[in-house]
Amino acid sequence: MSIKFNSKVGNIVAEKTEVIIFPFFEDHHEFTSEMGAIDKATSGLIRHVLNSGDFKGEFNTLSMVYTQGKIPTPRILLVGLGKKDRFNLEIMREAGGKGLKYLRDIGIKRIAIPGELIEANGFKKEDLIEAFLTGGSLGIYQFKDLITTEKDKIKNINECVVVVKRKEEAKTIKNIITFTTIITQAVYLARDLVSLPANKKTPTILANRAQAIAKRNRLRCKIINELQARKLGMGAFLSVAQGSQEPAKIIILEYNAGSSYGPPLVIIGKGITFDSGGISLKSPEKMEKMKNDMAGGAVVMGVVQAVAQMKLPVNLVGIIPATENLPGGRAYKPGDVLTSLSGQTIEVVSTDAEGRLILADALTYAHRFKPRAILDLATLTGACIIALGDHVAGIMGNDDSLIERVKVASEKTGEKVWQLPLWEEYFEYLKSDIADFKNVGERAAGPITGGMFLSKFVKGIPWVHIDIAGPTWLEKERPYIPKGASGFGVRLLLQLLRDWN
Repeated sequence: MSIKFNSKVGNIVAEKTEVIIFPFFEDHHEFTSEMGAIDKATSGLIRHVLNSGDFKGEFNTLSMVYTQGKIPTPRILLVGLGKKDRFNLEIMREAGGKGLKYLRDIGIKRIAIPGELIEANGFKKEDLIEAFLTGGSLGIYQFKDLITTEKDKIKNINECVVVVKRKEEAKTIKNIITFTTIITQAVYLARDLVSLPANKKTPTILANRAQAIAKRNRLRCKIINELQARKLGMGAFLSVAQGSQEPAKIIILEYNAGSSYGPPLVIIGKGITFDSGGISLKSPEKMEKMKNDMAGGAVVMGVVQAVAQMKLPVNLVGIIPATENLPGGRAYKPGDVLTSLSGQTIEVVSTDAEGRLILADALTYAHRFKPRAILDLATLTGACIIALGDHVAGIMGNDDSLIERVKVASEKTGEKVWQLPLWEEYFEYLKSDIADFKNVGERAAGPITGGMFLSKFVKGIPWVHIDIAGPTWLEKERPYIPKGASGFGVRLLLQLLRDWN
């Protein structure tokens, strides 16, 4: 359940709620006007806590101050931002996540924040509010859908009110709340889908979910079944699907802002709803986590939903090739040669390098929309985690300006990316003696050879590949990303699309 945000015109001192939140810098304890008013009304309680040294404002530290009946709200939560000269919007998001998660866990239901959170040179007041609300709402996410016992013990914050001084400010805050809610719901959707076990998100279930999203948001949804895919010639996609009894689907969602906005952008998300590795079977250790191999597809679904709700001035197509990768009696095998939709042939070296095969046919199909650009997201390579760790996605592509757009969006959202080279020399690793190329090379440069493989299915269109294998699933929680599915990529792509024109 997501938190409900509201705004109101009023006096924060007179606000009656359970907690008021104030962020503080470590080395600058200047009060905003709202902080000063509350401190005065409480006979200097906040200043006393700061002067005592019990709370210094260090990064991600918290201190609860009890107002002793001096104002209608019984508690004030101080959240540390760290040193002022190191401040950025990511720190503000983390402060929101840290603060709201703490309040949720102690059973708080209603909170309030002032319209002016802090004074920070170079940052707009609206951006500070948006970052704090985004971090707060994402930080309190929980996936409890499948729990049937002790549901009454699951805690949630019901409402957060932003209290502003003037009526004209309320409209701005209302717009921020609208955008924040849409973004939160999109990330929640992606996290929910990734968190679901494979038996509850088969390709058919994903297709039904996409159709429901399309109906609610006036999108066009097309589902390509296996028979249609065979007629089209999607040999790479269908080969991966052979080992499973679950019917594979190609899910296509289209958002049409209008012909005046030009050709569409296409975003493609890998949709392997469970990846056993196929005949090249994975190790049993942590194989249950392979339910997350459709994270790219989940991101695409969330992004298209949010773009429609925001009514962004850009035409958009989302493509999700969805199938399981299992070692059944009909499963494709190492040594097989596949003919892709592009007509190019692929020697299968490992059936566990299946994501690039289904993306190959999706990339080729994307050309039918004559797009201005293509972006794909995929939990493509474990090697990307080795190279960049758990918090960074690898990016590569054929167009510097499109790559730069992704980098700029990354800097704004805090979803970190790092560019890897895509030089033609890397294709040497993929050369085959019996086909146009192999689906996997040697151990060297694993993320790059994965991107190089995909590049062979993009012709004359700006394209970027985003390998989200690392940040898709976290084993240790962060301030606004709980342990488990992160929804990484939703905010990144939404920012890119918001900035597009």
